[in-house]
Amino acid sequence: MKKPVSMTDIFKNPRYRGKHVILAAGKVYTAKTGEGAAKILENIRKKSPGVTPEVAYLPKAHSLILWL
Repeated sequence: MKKPVSMTDIFKNPRYRGKHVILAAGKVYTAKTGEGAAKILENIRKKSPGVTPEVAYLPKAHSLILWL
Protein backbone atom coordinates (compact mmCIF):
# COMPACT_ATOMS: atom_id res chain seq x y z
CA MET A 1 0.00 0.00 0.00
CA LYS A 2 1.31 3.41 -0.97
CA LYS A 3 1.92 6.08 1.68
CA PRO A 4 -0.36 9.14 1.24
CA VAL A 5 1.40 12.28 -0.01
CA SER A 6 1.68 15.15 2.49
CA MET A 7 2.75 18.78 2.14
CA THR A 8 5.94 17.88 4.00
CA ASP A 9 6.79 15.42 1.22
CA ILE A 10 6.09 18.08 -1.39
CA PHE A 11 8.30 20.67 0.36
CA LYS A 12 11.18 18.19 0.38
CA ASN A 13 10.88 17.37 -3.33
CA PRO A 14 12.93 19.76 -5.53
CA ARG A 15 10.78 19.10 -8.62
CA TYR A 16 8.06 21.37 -7.20
CA ARG A 17 10.35 24.41 -6.78
CA GLY A 18 9.07 27.55 -8.50
CA LYS A 19 5.49 26.23 -8.75
CA HIS A 20 2.13 26.63 -7.08
CA VAL A 21 1.24 23.29 -5.54
CA ILE A 22 -2.24 22.10 -4.60
CA LEU A 23 -2.80 18.92 -2.60
CA ALA A 24 -6.39 17.65 -2.61
CA ALA A 25 -7.74 14.19 -1.84
CA GLY A 26 -4.25 12.68 -2.03
CA LYS A 27 -3.52 14.10 -5.50
CA VAL A 28 -0.90 16.72 -6.30
CA TYR A 29 -1.65 19.46 -8.83
CA THR A 30 0.87 22.07 -9.99
CA ALA A 31 0.62 25.38 -11.81
CA LYS A 32 3.23 27.85 -13.00
CA THR A 33 1.07 30.90 -12.26
CA GLY A 34 -1.43 32.00 -9.66
CA GLU A 35 -4.12 32.17 -12.33
CA GLY A 36 -3.44 28.55 -13.24
CA ALA A 37 -3.68 27.56 -9.57
CA ALA A 38 -6.99 29.42 -9.26
CA LYS A 39 -8.41 27.45 -12.21
CA ILE A 40 -7.28 24.17 -10.67
CA LEU A 41 -8.90 25.13 -7.34
CA GLU A 42 -12.13 26.01 -9.12
CA ASN A 43 -12.19 22.60 -10.84
CA ILE A 44 -11.48 20.79 -7.56
CA ARG A 45 -14.33 22.62 -5.83
CA LYS A 46 -16.73 21.69 -8.64
CA LYS A 47 -15.72 18.01 -8.77
CA SER A 48 -15.21 17.43 -5.03
CA PRO A 49 -17.08 20.03 -2.96
CA GLY A 50 -16.34 18.27 0.35
CA VAL A 51 -12.54 18.29 -0.13
CA THR A 52 -10.42 20.99 1.52
CA PRO A 53 -7.32 21.55 -0.64
CA GLU A 54 -3.94 22.62 0.72
CA VAL A 55 -2.25 25.33 -1.36
CA ALA A 56 1.37 26.52 -1.31
CA TYR A 57 3.89 28.28 -3.50
CA LEU A 58 7.39 26.85 -3.34
CA PRO A 59 9.98 29.44 -4.38
CA LYS A 60 13.05 28.41 -6.32
CA ALA A 61 16.09 27.51 -4.23
CA HIS A 62 17.83 30.89 -4.48
CA SER A 63 14.81 33.21 -4.50
CA LEU A 64 14.68 36.18 -2.17
CA ILE A 65 11.40 36.86 -0.41
CA LEU A 66 10.63 40.35 0.82
CA TRP A 67 9.22 40.22 4.34
CA LEU A 68 7.54 43.37 5.67
